[in-house]
Amino acid sequence: MTKTITFNELRKIKDSLPDGSTHRIADELGISVETVRNYFGGYNYREGKSCGIHIEPGPDGGVVVLDDTSILERAMQILAEVQESAEAPIA
Repeated sequence: MTKTITFNELRKIKDSLPDGSTHRIADELGISVETVRNYFGGYNYREGKSCGIHIEPGPDGGVVVLDDTSILERAMQILAEVQESAEAPIA
């Protein structure tokens, strides 16, 4: 399934992730940390791989078409977990 978002939206998601999330996503999906970083706009292709991200210049950082949304979906799940824990009442 493909998804289209702006580059700035993609970076905002990455920047909102708690420390260690790129390592967590990489471990859970069985890919390298650099591949996860490349997904969010990095460009280290010696260590990581391309992961089906296509960026076209334009407003708001340009348009990003994601061929594979598994990294994005996992990042969104982590953000939801963070939000849930912040809303949980303190006992």
